[in-house]
Amino acid sequence: MKKILIIVVLPIIIIVLGYLIYRSVQEPVVFERNRKARESVCIERLKDIRTLQVAYKSKYNKFTGDLDSLINFYNNEQITIVRQIGSMDDSVAVAQKRVFRDSIQIAVKDTLLKRPGFIIDSVAYIPFSGGKKMLMKAIIARVSGVDVALFEAAAPYDYLLFGLERQLIVNLNADRELVGRYPGLKVGSIDAPNNNAGNWE
Repeated sequence: MKKILIIVVLPIIIIVLGYLIYRSVQEPVVFERNRKARESVCIERLKDIRTLQVAYKSKYNKFTGDLDSLINFYNNEQITIVRQIGSMDDSVAVAQKRVFRDSIQIAVKDTLLKRPGFIIDSVAYIPFSGGKKMLMKAIIARVSGVDVALFEAAAPYDYLLFGLERQLIVNLNADRELVGRYPGLKVGSIDAPNNNAGNWE
């Protein structure tokens, strides 16, 4: 009986323990690899939102806090493009009236985000989240006595990293909060003007 335990059971226990140790070492490595891949997709989406928000503000002098309004703006509205012929620095051309500016209206979707495979409806959703929407807010804040339009769009790690090891997500969120950083990816800020920067930049 003792011999059977040593020959059969002990090797099985060693293999199982070896596998558990290997898995515990590999888990953070796999998590980091998946986190970086998911973040790169999400960053592109947040950059698209920023591009649309800046265009929206150029037309309406404010940002929108509604993702559907942003999608409608892309699909159905136009923006003014100012084209300049000649250089204002060329005094001879200016004197001869060969320098002029021309404004044209062009559809937003014919101007912005014209890359292959771009689907406007996808900007509303946090990738890999199972259908959770981006968190977006827009306000007019008083900064140094001046009204300033601000917006932020965010993808919390709880949604972005959905399906990955839960304890590692909790640890990542705690680390970010400990140093005063948003636990996820975010572009813009409604707390203070930041030139619509992303927290990954």
